[in-house]
Amino acid sequence: MSLRESFLVVMDTDLLKTFMEVSRTRHFGRAAENLYLTQSAVSFRIRQLEGLLGVELFSRQRNNIQLTPAGEKLIPLAESSVLLEQRIRHEVAIADDRHYQFALGATPNLWDAVLQQKLPALLRRPGMAVSAMAHSSSALVRQILERSLDLALVFDAPKADELVTREVLSVPLVMVASESCREWQEAAELGYVLVDWGTSFRIQHAQEFKGMAAPVLKTNTGRIALDSILMHGGAGYLPATMVAPYLESGELHEVSDVPEMTRQVFASYLSTRKDDELIGDIIKQLLESGHHE
Repeated sequence: MSLRESFLVVMDTDLLKTFMEVSRTRHFGRAAENLYLTQSAVSFRIRQLEGLLGVELFSRQRNNIQLTPAGEKLIPLAESSVLLEQRIRHEVAIADDRHYQFALGATPNLWDAVLQQKLPALLRRPGMAVSAMAHSSSALVRQILERSLDLALVFDAPKADELVTREVLSVPLVMVASESCREWQEAAELGYVLVDWGTSFRIQHAQEFKGMAAPVLKTNTGRIALDSILMHGGAGYLPATMVAPYLESGELHEVSDVPEMTRQVFASYLSTRKDDELIGDIIKQLLESGHHE
């Protein structure tokens, strides 16, 4: 029996959650603390899961816990199973007073850039409960294909025949600095914070800023970058809507003599749902609001 076939008979998601926590921490003791279990209970659950699957999931050496190849393969399957269980429980729980549970996913930097401000409008829709998830682009695409996610918003359009992908928003990025600067070289000397706004941004950034010193901080979350610049000084590209209040107050300054950067946002969903009225309405709402970014 293959790992995937064996996985299909595993129904206890507590075992999978324990496996995911051990794989994340690489430490049975810390996993036990995070799960509010004893270390012996965590060890027992892992042995039980390994017995069900007939494989070893971790190679255990003193102070060195590593995933085996089978453990690596189990990670995405475990994530999908836990997400599916959560969605089933949530939809059943809201069935009495809500008509539909809509699972919306986006990358962390996209939530920071624009979606956090748009979420209240979705929550006001009658008869709909929203599940808002933040994951990497690859994880979002996988969850759509596995039908645990309804709609994913990403900066880089996924290439999958099973998906319909549409451009829905445009996000202008501006370079800001904690002190008044005209050129990027001057701003970079304050301590540059490099935010990952997707593949095309990374390519353009590398082309435009050749010779720039290594950043003091790299992050895929705009909020982390903004807080770092405000607290410790520095410079970096951030969404215009995010930094507008700080430019107005004088806490941040726009670096004027730098290339313009704009990111397009793409909405992806299963092609079998191309006639889904709710998905169409949400995309229409995003398109309409996108004109004002």
